[in-house]
Amino acid sequence: MSLPEPTKLFGLGARVALVTGGGTGIGLAIARALAGAGAAVVIAGRRKEMLAGACDGLNAEGARAAFVQADVSDRASLKGVAARAAEPFGPIGIVVHAAGMNRRQTAEAVDAAAWDEQVETLLAAPFFLTRALIQPMIQAGWGRVILIASLQSARAMPDSIPYGAAKGGTLQLVRAMAERWSRHGIAVNAIAPGFFPTALTAPVFADAARTEDLAARTAIGRLGALEDLHGAAIFLASRASDYVTGQTLYVDGGFTAK
Repeated sequence: MSLPEPTKLFGLGARVALVTGGGTGIGLAIARALAGAGAAVVIAGRRKEMLAGACDGLNAEGARAAFVQADVSDRASLKGVAARAAEPFGPIGIVVHAAGMNRRQTAEAVDAAAWDEQVETLLAAPFFLTRALIQPMIQAGWGRVILIASLQSARAMPDSIPYGAAKGGTLQLVRAMAERWSRHGIAVNAIAPGFFPTALTAPVFADAARTEDLAARTAIGRLGALEDLHGAAIFLASRASDYVTGQTLYVDGGFTAK
């Protein structure tokens, strides 16, 4: 027996990754991490200009990156999204579902359209898009599926009922997809971020008193920087996680532990 080789465990040089919501925030941070580990990355989202800028930035940093304009809340389009995502670099072996939204409405203000849009984006799309991508992974005997959960997967927060319901369902979706597809060498896991600076959390980070209070409620004593997600993403996307599936990893500075 020889010592483990970190470059083989964590390297992604032969892999192609698709990251939805990859034009900004957590999705872009994860795309950068996977590219840094050697993967070719395809980022997907609704806003073409933002995707193009993010893709240019990734390529300028030495990545192999391309983008696909897509609305993952349009369920009928997802087979086409899967096909287009494979065009730049070949079959997708890693998919990260980071597309997100939170309408922040009171319970009384939530209507059927707002409910459907959020649940479709946050819960249905990860399943149906994964299913559209899964056959090449099965044929290869290897794949990685990473969902983005939330602190609201475990805790209720104000004005977020559809979002919280979908993120709670994310934990069970991860377990159910792992049960079905891990026998083919496909690990399915989730990252549950704490408070990170993104478009969704901009109101939180704009309030100095609130951010100070939230930081004090973490075990580490600070809120997250997007770079704090890099290690978890590379681990769950690489061979290092071969025997880890159906799990949700909280990257929250110990917020849920305190």
